[in-house]
Amino acid sequence: MKETYTVEDLQFLMSQLRNPDGGCPWDLKQTFSSIVPSTIEEAYEVAEAIELEDFEHLHEELGDLLFQVIFYAQLGREQGHFDFSRIVDTLVRKLVRRHPHVFPSGDLHGDNQTREIDEQQVKANWELIKAAEREAKGEQGTLDGVAAGLPALTRAAKLQKRASQVGFDWPEIDGVLAKVEEEVRELREAIASGNSEHSREELGDLLFSCVNVARHLNEDPEAALRQCNRKFQQRFGAVESALKQRNLQPSDVSLEELDQLWEEAKK
Repeated sequence: MKETYTVEDLQFLMSQLRNPDGGCPWDLKQTFSSIVPSTIEEAYEVAEAIELEDFEHLHEELGDLLFQVIFYAQLGREQGHFDFSRIVDTLVRKLVRRHPHVFPSGDLHGDNQTREIDEQQVKANWELIKAAEREAKGEQGTLDGVAAGLPALTRAAKLQKRASQVGFDWPEIDGVLAKVEEEVRELREAIASGNSEHSREELGDLLFSCVNVARHLNEDPEAALRQCNRKFQQRFGAVESALKQRNLQPSDVSLEELDQLWEEAKK
């Protein structure tokens, strides 16, 4: 057994898992579409490890995510679409192109003299280069190219950011908060009307406005909600623990008592 395995070893392992002669039955039946849920799950596990500063396990989670890329590369090679080397080549070329202040020659190993540039200029140049890339792909609209498969909160933030870059934005957060209050009123009216379709539409408008608040605070709405989810889970766990000491379940007590235990957990 080797002391340290490499990316090449990982690629070879993947080819053996997909080998029709003696490979893994589960891996052999997978397709591009079938492993997408695993890819999303692994990406979130990486995000969670970082947010919890669980660096002891982060390298393992990153490995799981890398395996997803290797899996797609194997499928691409088998079907004649692309292979791992093409993935790497395309990525390096794109990053060189998007960092002209670091690679002004346009060549990774060329005669590069790094230029002095601040972070805001880097971001501005990055967006200009990405806009040119989108135009080259035939994406003409400001919002073209924002992946429809993104989590809804993340996609909302990206759509809002794109619109903001062309001036469609509130100048101050006060206007955003006022919009949230307006959407709450409209949701109340929709609920009172008894029209479920209208209520769902107004709920979406409210969530979209809340994402805008996060964007104006320079916060990731997905990360904020994940943190809130963890907090809720911890507090509800404390409520259940307090009840368990009395041999009770949440369903055994009144809402008022649950609320009292909740307030104690918050403290």
